[in-house]
Amino acid sequence: MANNKELDALLQILSGEQTIIQRTDQKAFTLLSILGAFMVFFIVHFTKMQLDMVIFSLIMIYFPAAMGTIYFLVRVLIPRVRGAKELNDNPDEEQTEDINPTFFAGISQFNNPSEYAKYLKSIANDEKKLYKMFSAQVFSLGLINQRKNNSLRKSMVFFVTALTSELMIIMYLAYLRAYSYLDDRIYQFIYGIIILSVIAITFSRYDVITKIRKSLNI
Repeated sequence: MANNKELDALLQILSGEQTIIQRTDQKAFTLLSILGAFMVFFIVHFTKMQLDMVIFSLIMIYFPAAMGTIYFLVRVLIPRVRGAKELNDNPDEEQTEDINPTFFAGISQFNNPSEYAKYLKSIANDEKKLYKMFSAQVFSLGLINQRKNNSLRKSMVFFVTALTSELMIIMYLAYLRAYSYLDDRIYQFIYGIIILSVIAITFSRYDVITKIRKSLNI
């Protein structure tokens, strides 16, 4: 029999899993909004571009990456998960699959509200069944979160690829327009900016400053 502490712990886990689902969905919607804004900007200026081999190659990277981002973000919002079947624990009874009354798939199997209320009441009166019901819900939410996070990670790879290729197209177009105005000293500044950017990203990525302070006891 499950005691109150075990049930409270299970409910806390359930609440945490539901919070993770909400945050993951918010991240997916945010990425879709950002991608949509950049795609509108890209499509508006696409007709003004003079295509050459560099721009064409970057476009061939951009569009598949954007489509991959959309696909995996949709998979985040609508994950395909198959939960484990729940069988009753009584060995004397015929092994049948239990209905999970906490999800719409299980709720929709009842013919009317009275039948659903009766089934839910029978579970609520049995602590073991009640604990098993919430355990099944936590397990299902865990599977959903795993699929959502895997799809979100994959979408981030495609998103960064699409965004990087679009920014490279913009930089290349800016270079073509300003080419006649540039001299040799400009290239030195460009190389310096690139090197400083790489150093800044490396320092922030590996938290080098904090590690140096710790080593010097500052």
